Amino acid sequence: MKSEFALALNQIGAERSLPREIITKVIESALVQCYRKYANVMNSQHVAAVVDMESGDMRVFVEKEVVEDVMDDRTEVSLQDALKQKPDAVLGDCIMVDVTPKDFGRIAAQNAKQLIVQKLREAERDFQYNQFVEREGEIVRGMVQSVTNAGVVVNLGRIEATLPRKEQIPGEKYEVQQYVRAYVTEVKRTGRGPQVTLSRTHKNFLRRLLEIEVPEIANGLVEIKSIIREPGSRSKIAVAALQPNVDPVGACVGQRGTRIQNIINELHGEKIDVIEWSADPTVYIAKALGPAKVMAVHPIDSKSALVIVPTDQLSLAIGREGQNARLAARLTGWRIDIKSSSEALSEALNKISEDPDLQAWVGDEIMQALPALRELLVRQRALPTALTPEEFTLVKRVVDSVHAYEVARRSNADKVKPVVRETQAEERRQARQAALAAIPQAAYAMPLEELGLSPRVAQHIIAAGIVSVGQLLEQSVRGDEGFLAIEGIGPKALNEIKQALDKVVGQWKVTSETMPVAAGDGGSAPAEAKPATEAAAPKEEETTEQAQQYFIEAMSEGEDEDEEDEDVKSAKPAKPKKKDAKGKKPAKDRLLVYDEELGRLVTQHPRKPGRYDDLDDLDI
Repeated sequence: MKSEFALALNQIGAERSLPREIITKVIESALVQCYRKYANVMNSQHVAAVVDMESGDMRVFVEKEVVEDVMDDRTEVSLQDALKQKPDAVLGDCIMVDVTPKDFGRIAAQNAKQLIVQKLREAERDFQYNQFVEREGEIVRGMVQSVTNAGVVVNLGRIEATLPRKEQIPGEKYEVQQYVRAYVTEVKRTGRGPQVTLSRTHKNFLRRLLEIEVPEIANGLVEIKSIIREPGSRSKIAVAALQPNVDPVGACVGQRGTRIQNIINELHGEKIDVIEWSADPTVYIAKALGPAKVMAVHPIDSKSALVIVPTDQLSLAIGREGQNARLAARLTGWRIDIKSSSEALSEALNKISEDPDLQAWVGDEIMQALPALRELLVRQRALPTALTPEEFTLVKRVVDSVHAYEVARRSNADKVKPVVRETQAEERRQARQAALAAIPQAAYAMPLEELGLSPRVAQHIIAAGIVSVGQLLEQSVRGDEGFLAIEGIGPKALNEIKQALDKVVGQWKVTSETMPVAAGDGGSAPAEAKPATEAAAPKEEETTEQAQQYFIEAMSEGEDEDEEDEDVKSAKPAKPKKKDAKGKKPAKDRLLVYDEELGRLVTQHPRKPGRYDDLDDLDI
C-alpha cells in the first residue's frame, strides 16, 4: 500500500501535469537549498538529497574529507566515521557523508514549503515549453476562450495561445467555446510561461491539412512542390508523384472531390487549385494558369514568358483583379505576360505579310490559310467566341511558327554579327589602300611649301613629319580627323589646308582635260592623223580620272579607323570639337567630290537623307 507521501506526490503530478521524476528532482533541489542555509555549508562543498518516493524518507549527504584529527566537522570527517559510510575509505579521500538532522522532514516542510511550490511552478513552465516547442510547425486544436480586438485567445489545455487578427482568415468570425484548428508558428519562453502564437493564414497550415487528409502525401508517394496562398480567397498547390502510376492531382482531390472539399470547408470556402508540377517551364506555366486554357507559352528570357490564351479565356486567365495570373507567377517563379489569341494572331499576320523570309518559313499550308485567318480575326474582334478545335490548332501553329522564326533569326544574327563586323573592317582597309594607291606620284615630289600655307600651319605640319603634298593627302584618307590628329591643327587651319589641297587637285584635273582627245569626243582632227602619244591620251586621262575618283570615294569611306570595328568606335567617348577665338563652333565635316562642269574637286556638306535630290547644295 502506498504511503501518504507517495499519494500526495501523485496528486501534485496530476494537478500540474508533471511526471513524478520532475517532482522528485524539485523536492531534492529544495531540500539541498534548505540544508545549506540550515547548516551554513560553503557553496564549494557538494550537497545532495535523496527522497524515497514510496516511504517519504528524506536523506541529505555532504561531501567531506577523511582526516585523522577533525578540525572542522562541516568539511572533515574522521577515518573511523568514514569507514562506517564507506568500508574502503582511506585518509585523504572525499566521501559523501549522511548528515540528515533529526526531524528533518518536519524542518523541511516548514522551511522549504514556499521554495518547493516555486520550483514546481518553474518546472511546470519548462515542461510546457518543451512540450509545445516540439509542436511548432504543427496543427493544434483548441477552444476559443475570449475574443478581443487584438486577437483570439485559444485554450489548449494547460496553456493559452494567441491567434492574432493578422493571422485570421478574412471574413471569419469566432465565438466563445468554439473549437478551432490552427498552425503553431512560434513558441517563446517567458517568465509567465510559454507564449504560443497561432495562424490560420500561413501556407504551411494548408500543407499540414493536406498531409492529414491525403494519405499519399503522408506516406511519401506524393510530394508538395510549392504552395501559394491568398487566405480566404484562392490558393494554388503544385504536386508531383514520386512513384510511377500515381496520379498526384487525383490523390489530392479524392473521389468526387471529398478530400479537397474537407480542406475547403476548414478554410471557410477558400478556392484551391491543385496542379501537377512539371520540370518543363512552358508546361508548368500553362498548368499554373488553370482553369484557363492556354494556347502557347513563349519564353522571352530565363525567367520571363509570354502566354497566349484564346480571346474568350483572357479574363479567366487573368482572374479578378489579376489574382489568377499573380498566383501563377508566384507559384512558378516566372514573370508572366498574357496576350489574347486575337492580338497575337494580328501581330503574326502583319509580320508574315511584311517579311518574305517569314513567308517561306511558315510554309504553303499556312500561307493558303491566311484569308481564313483574317476572317477569323475579324469575327473574334467583333464578338469573342470559343475557337473550334481546328481553329485553335491553326492559330497555335501560326503564332508558334512566327515565334520560332524570331528566335532562329536572333540566334543567327548573334552568330553572323562578328562575321559582318570583320567584313566591314576588311572593306574599310581595302578602301583605304585604294585611296592611298590613287594618290599621284607627283604629289610626293611636290614640297609642302607649294601649297602656300601660312607659316604657323606649315610649321605644325612639318613638326608632325609631313614634308610633301602626298604625305598630307595620306592624312585626308581619314577625312577631317586625319588633319585634326596633327598637333596644333584646329578648325581654322583645317579649312586652310582643305582649300589649298582643293586648288592643287583641281589644277591636276584641269591639266589632264587640256590634253588633246580622239575624234568622236568633240575634236576636229581625224583620229588617224594624231600622233601615237595623243591617241593614247584618252586612256591616260581615263586612268587618271578613275584613280582620282577612287581617291575621292576612299576618303569619304575611310573616315572611320580601319583597325577598329563599329562597337569599339562607339565605346570610345567622342572628343569635343574646339571653338575658335570668337567662340564659334568649327564647320562641319565636308566631303570632297569631283565636279565635271568646273573641272576640279569641290566640298560637299553632310546633309540629311531625302532633303535634296541633286547636288545643287554644293559649297564651292
